[in-house]
Amino acid sequence: MSARARRRGFTLIEVLVAVFLLAVLSAFAFQSLNYVRKSREITAASFERLRAVELTMHTIVSDFQQLEPRPVRDVVGTSVLPALLADPRTTNLVSLTRGGWPNTAGLPRGTLQRVTYRLDGTTLVREHLTVLDATLANAPVRRDLLRDVGTVTLRFMDSTRTWQDQWPPLGMGGAAGTPSLGLRPMAVEIVIELKDIGRIVRLAEVPG
Repeated sequence: MSARARRRGFTLIEVLVAVFLLAVLSAFAFQSLNYVRKSREITAASFERLRAVELTMHTIVSDFQQLEPRPVRDVVGTSVLPALLADPRTTNLVSLTRGGWPNTAGLPRGTLQRVTYRLDGTTLVREHLTVLDATLANAPVRRDLLRDVGTVTLRFMDSTRTWQDQWPPLGMGGAAGTPSLGLRPMAVEIVIELKDIGRIVRLAEVPG
């Protein structure tokens, strides 16, 4: 083999340098693609989280805006519950009778619905009954609205524009200090503390 032919080939060092450079460029390319993939996943998760928060607030506000002054019988049948019931001493955040329940299937039922909100651990849950005056045999239909919830606080504005922490407020609307079972507030303040986003406040006006 002539000296000219030998000069046309690559030395072992040149091949190793080329392989090293290719490995470095491949590593940089992989890191860039991995960063883009993780960024897309984080963006998609954030968008889904915000969508869940907005849907939850829309659902709660819509329920209060369609509040109906219709009391219901308790499941035991021994007493009557107010149309809107929020007692900090109970495990439920609020229970209410709302109108506008769609009946697209044409079922033999009314358009009023009894709804309850509560916290199950860190999950905000909405439950509704298929009948207004339910019994122990009527199991509620559960819907998980929002996860990673710290606290949920509700306040109710009465007719004197005073905020109340429970509803019905004691001593308003009825005889002998007994609150009216159909009494409705003027507005409801909803405050939700989320572990990742923080504090969200929404005000719902109640018609009537």
